[in-house]
Amino acid sequence: MSASLVAAAAAGIFVGVGATLALKPSQAPPPPTRRDPAAGGAPPQRIDTSPVLAGPSGSPSTVYHGGLTGTELARAFMAPGQIGPVSDFLRRKAYVAAYDRRNRIPAWTAEHLTAESLRRPEGAEKGDRQNSVFSEDASVPEMFRARLLDYFKSGYDRGHMVPAADAKISQEAMNETFLLTNIAPQVGEGFNRHYWAYVEAFCRNLTQSFEDVYVFTVPLFLPKQSPDGKWRVSYEMIAPQNSAPTIAVPTHFAKVILSSRPPRSGSSLALVKSSNNPPEKEWSMGAFVLPNEVIPDETDLRSFVVPVEAVESSAGLTLLPERLKKMARPLCQTVECKVIVRRFDDANKKFGGGGGGGGKGGRGRSATL
Repeated sequence: MSASLVAAAAAGIFVGVGATLALKPSQAPPPPTRRDPAAGGAPPQRIDTSPVLAGPSGSPSTVYHGGLTGTELARAFMAPGQIGPVSDFLRRKAYVAAYDRRNRIPAWTAEHLTAESLRRPEGAEKGDRQNSVFSEDASVPEMFRARLLDYFKSGYDRGHMVPAADAKISQEAMNETFLLTNIAPQVGEGFNRHYWAYVEAFCRNLTQSFEDVYVFTVPLFLPKQSPDGKWRVSYEMIAPQNSAPTIAVPTHFAKVILSSRPPRSGSSLALVKSSNNPPEKEWSMGAFVLPNEVIPDETDLRSFVVPVEAVESSAGLTLLPERLKKMARPLCQTVECKVIVRRFDDANKKFGGGGGGGGKGGRGRSATL
């Protein structure tokens, strides 16, 4: 964070200098010259000493001349998007996301799930998480990039915002879920490896009841009331040993779900077809906010239900159009909101598997609701 403040201060200094120069006489000493030996008696050549601002790829993109007025220089440095904050928009095979450069975690992720998208592709090799490895995302500028070393001995899991199990369409799609731009620090035992995984499976299972399921995952930093009655936001930062902290640890994570299907018999939405309008759909939406901490398996999923607007307000995002919000029914009034508990790590320990989460298959049980 200190680097950001230094960069902002540097930009302010540059603008101040430009304004001061604008008040001085416009005359300036001539630029240095040199003579080209190969040109013999040719007139001397001017040397361009104008500063050059390199573009993202290292190639010159903008040239600032010393004759710029303070206003022109200010416009150059203060153009929309020039300073930030900037979220890197990422389009992947199985999801889209925005990366938060300040906190070095996703600002949000969004995915579209269907029964077909979760099925093994016909005649193609599906993604296998055993062939995927966590990796840094080279598409993000180096100074804002999350590093593998940042998580080393941090005490937190590298938690997927878009689960690897949602990206089985290809190995490339699954590999993209292991980029650190899709990762945030999560409590491991009791959360990332357990209850959070149950919620991810709940989202996938919704494709059995709906044609389309849209899932937004949002890291949150929520306030807590202190003993003195004041509300404060407090969160941890992780960092490599003997280095400055870089990655923020969210206090909570949200799942916002929008789902649709054709109206069922007896539904208030009639299946109306016309030459101008497509068939109406039955929409449902719901939002769950979970604390980044150990959650007992028997916890009722419905205890985490919040209004969609509460997530949007806390995150500063507009996730769903108002028109859809007005049409949609509460998700937990449309389907049974419960998680299936699958303790794969305990099963591995029992059968000599050495422990550790992430196993596949096995039997599960419903959490007590």
